Amino acid sequence: MADRYGSDFMTIVDEDGTEYELEVLTTLEYNGCSYLAVIPAGSDEEEVSLEVSILKSIEEDGESILAAIEDDAELQAVNDLIMEQLYADEDDEE
Repeated sequence: MADRYGSDFMTIVDEDGTEYELEVLTTLEYNGCSYLAVIPAGSDEEEVSLEVSILKSIEEDGESILAAIEDDAELQAVNDLIMEQLYADEDDEE
């Protein structure tokens, strides 16, 4: 999968101090905000469709943080655009 989507990895820490390593599948700018589609690092292709998370980069106290998207319409719009982008990248490889 690293060959298919690239090899951008990041570690995030939740509010409880637990660290998670994620693989960034793609990034997207939409309505002036940045979004990332991520999966847990080390996931295989069959797990990807079940575990893709979309996070929004927001500024809080002068720092960029990643947050879940709470607005259903925003989440659906960003999800649609990210899926189009991922499938377009896949079609370009063929």
